[in-house]
Amino acid sequence: AVVSTQSTGAMSKRYVVLRVCRIFRIIRIFKFVRHSQDLILIVKVVIHAKKELGLLVILLGIFTITFGSIMYYTENESNPVMFNSIMQGCWWSIVTITTVGYGEVVPSTPGGKFVGSIVLTSGMVFLALPMTIIVSKFSSVYEKEKGSTS
Repeated sequence: AVVSTQSTGAMSKRYVVLRVCRIFRIIRIFKFVRHSQDLILIVKVVIHAKKELGLLVILLGIFTITFGSIMYYTENESNPVMFNSIMQGCWWSIVTITTVGYGEVVPSTPGGKFVGSIVLTSGMVFLALPMTIIVSKFSSVYEKEKGSTS
C-alpha cells in the first residue's frame, strides 16, 4: 500500500494536536498541588533547601567525573570493552554512587574493585548526609506552617 506524502503530513499534524492535548492534561495534574496541603509543604521544603540541593548536585557532578576518570584509567587496559571511555566510567560512577547497581559494567582488576568499594561507600555517605539537612528543613517548615495555621 502506497501512502501519499500529503495524507502523511496531515496525519502527523493531527497527532501533534493530540500530543499537545495530552501535555495539557498532564499539566492539569499540577493544579491539584495547590489543593493538597502536604504537597504544598513538600514544595516549600524544596524551596527552602534549594541551596543544599544545589550543592548536592554539584558534588554529584564532581564525584562522577573524578571517580569515572579514575575508573577509566584503572580498568581501560585490562577491560577495554566495559570501560572504553571516560563517559562510560562516569556512567558506572553515577550508577554506583546512587547505589542503583545495574551490573552491566563491572570492574575486573583488584585496583578497580578497590576503587569501586570506595565509590560505593562514599556514595552511601554522600546520599545520607544531605538527608539530615533536608529533614531539619522539613521540620522547621512544618513547625512554621503548624504555627501559622493555629
